[in-house]
Formats: sequence, C-alpha cells, structure tokens
Amino acid sequence: MNSERIQHDIPERLMRIAERIRSAGGRCYLVGGFVRDALLGKSSRDFDVEVYDLEQQALLAILKDFGRPNLVGKAFGVIHLVSRGLDLDFSFPRTESKIGEGHRGFLVQTHLHLSFQEAARRRDFTVNAMGLSLPDLLLSDPYGGKSDLEKGILRHVSSAFAEDSLRVLRGVQFASRFSLRLAPETAELCRTLSLSDLSPERIFEEFKKWLLKPGTPSLGLQAFREMRLERFFPEIRGLGPDCSDEKLGALLDGISQKLPQLPDLDSQEILAFTALLSGTEDVQAVNRFLSRITNEVSLLKKCPLLFSFLPDLLSRASSPQTGFDDEFLRRAAVKLGGLKLAALYLPSTPLLTDATREQAAEIFVSRASALGVLDASPEPFLKGADLIQMGLRPGRFFGELIKEEFEWQLQGKISSHEEALAFARNRLECGRGASD
Repeated sequence: MNSERIQHDIPERLMRIAERIRSAGGRCYLVGGFVRDALLGKSSRDFDVEVYDLEQQALLAILKDFGRPNLVGKAFGVIHLVSRGLDLDFSFPRTESKIGEGHRGFLVQTHLHLSFQEAARRRDFTVNAMGLSLPDLLLSDPYGGKSDLEKGILRHVSSAFAEDSLRVLRGVQFASRFSLRLAPETAELCRTLSLSDLSPERIFEEFKKWLLKPGTPSLGLQAFREMRLERFFPEIRGLGPDCSDEKLGALLDGISQKLPQLPDLDSQEILAFTALLSGTEDVQAVNRFLSRITNEVSLLKKCPLLFSFLPDLLSRASSPQTGFDDEFLRRAAVKLGGLKLAALYLPSTPLLTDATREQAAEIFVSRASALGVLDASPEPFLKGADLIQMGLRPGRFFGELIKEEFEWQLQGKISSHEEALAFARNRLECGRGASD
C-alpha cells in the first residue's frame, strides 16, 4: 500500500512538523482533497493531516512550536494551526457508526492506532480515500482511488456510503468538478437512498458546487440522472420540445464557461440556476424548486424573472436586427436590472443554431452596450429635485410626472436630461400639478 512516491511540493514548514511527529513516534498523512488534486496535477492549499499513534497532548506540544494551535472540533479532536501563512488542520483516525437520523446521527470514535485502510473506510469515494505519508511522500491507496481517478471513475468506498445521504449529491458535484463518471454499482446504490433527511442548506451548498465551481456540469447532470434524482427534483428537466438532457448539459457547460465574466456570486448563482431550470414547465416550478432549497432573497427574486424573460429573448433572437430594438432592450433592462445575464445566456443556448446564436449575441451586446443597459438598468432622467427647482411642492404629481417621463424615455422619445426638463416644463405649462 505504501509503495509509490508522489513528487509534489509540500510546504517546508509542514515537512518540519511531520518530522517532529515521526520523531515522537507518530505517523501522519495528508488526506482528502490534497492527494486527489496532487494526482490531477493541481495545486492545493487544502492541508488536512491525519495523525496516528500519537496522543492529542503530545501533538499539541509539537504544534505549539510552530504557532498557536486551536482545538476547533472537540468531538473529533480537530486542531487548527495557522503557521506563517499556512492553514493546517490536524485530526486523528476515527470510525463513524450510524446511530440516528440526519448528518449528526453518527457515533464518532477516535482510534489512534488504526491502520490507514481502516480509517479510510469511512470516506465517501475512493478518489478521496487516499493518503500521502509525510515526510516520505508515499501514497497510501487501499481502495484503488488512483486507478479510478486515472480511468475517470467515481466509486464509493464501502457500504458505509449509504449512512450519509449527502454523499449522493456530493457525487453529482464531484462528477462535474473532476470529469468523472459513476461506477455502475455506485449509481445503483444511490438509487436506493432517500434525501429526505437533508436540510435545505446542505442541499443548496452541493448544488452550488455542482453549478458554480469550474468543471463539466453536464457530467454532473449525467450522474444526477443515473442516480434518478428527479425523484426529489422533478423540476430539473431536459431542454427543448424533446426534453433533451444533451441540450441541457450543453447549456450548463456553456454557462459554466461564462460565469467568470460576472463580478459577484449572486449574479453567478442567478445565471447558473436559471440555466439548470431552463427546461422546467413554468415559473411556478422554478419558484417551487428554489424555495425548497434556499431563502436567498436575490436568487428567489431574480432567477424567476430571468427565466420568464427567456422565451421572448429566444423568439426575438431568430430575427435580431428587428427583434432587439432599443425599446425592447430598455424595458428588458428595467425588468432584469441590466442585461448582462441575458447576454451571457444567449450565446450558450443550444436551442438556436450556431450561426443564429452568434449573430444574435453580437447584436444584443452591441446594442445594449450602446444604450448603456448591459450592466445597469436605465433610470429616469427627470428627478424630484428637478421638479422642486421648478417650483413644485412634493406631492402625488411628482411620481406621476416622473413615471410619464420615464415611459417616454423607454420609448425613445426622450434621450437626455435636457429633453426631460423640457417635457416637464411643457406639462406644467399645460396646468397639470401647479397647485399640488
């Protein structure tokens, strides 16, 4: 099991800690995501160290020479150490036994002298059940994770997988992030599990990792279908008249490439979840799905708005020269708070031919940019301060006049602040609101 040396850069300070642990009679392994990422050639700052054959107090005494250790997971004996810019987590080998409902319903027992194979049995997937011994950098791989990673297979470690239903959704996001396909036996096991014990918050976090982290979301969708998760999320349907998962997967992959162009997480979530739900039947289904997994106000409000806008957007995209007229773009920007999300969705949708999609996206972005509505919603040129300066007292007529001016603005009849002021003066000269 400890036969292959992995060449990877390990921080010198961590290697010094490992030497001290070994000198004190202990063993330690980098575990989890670090080993997986190292084998994929990716850099990682995910330093989780599992320490064997050493009591907690002895480990704390060593770590105090490198910083101020903090016992953050008393139940599991997890020690956090920040040492010269390094974030390190140290834990001890443990076993977990299911004794109750939910993710807290486990009996966790620390066993300092377990073998690495016994300790790794509690892990979810073989690609996460590897360890890199320190300081000698030998790979411990009792369940064939390296081979599975090389073959692009996501396989559960043992029957204990079924004790935590969150692992089903973790499988979806891992398939997406690391371009993996479910082992048949893992898909079969997942089809037998219920998600009813999972909180909305935990579900939402896994969906976000699937849709927002760099990867191939279409492979997550494939895993989703193989697990038959539409049992719990019927709103996630294929795209187009034929309800095609191939088209939905292509949309998700396209959107995934566009997300870095958005400046904030809220916008990324809105676009990604709208893409995921593009095949659902109506906006009520969108609301139903989102309200089950999150209470994020921005997502709950703006995702249904963007979803409702898509049919008109795609219809007009077939004749973009006439369809994307200025008034349409201004009104759409008011509705959506800017057209950036729609501009990124449009070139990603497989419901248009490549040529149509490319032309429509170019015209849409060019005209929206020229109007100044790509990144922001238009605002009325006419303000309350303008009306006060004209001698009006604040009242009901303020809102009516500003609303009327803005309507003219959206229609293209008013294109500047000066024209808005002239409009207001004309209305006042006609005698409206002078005594309000």
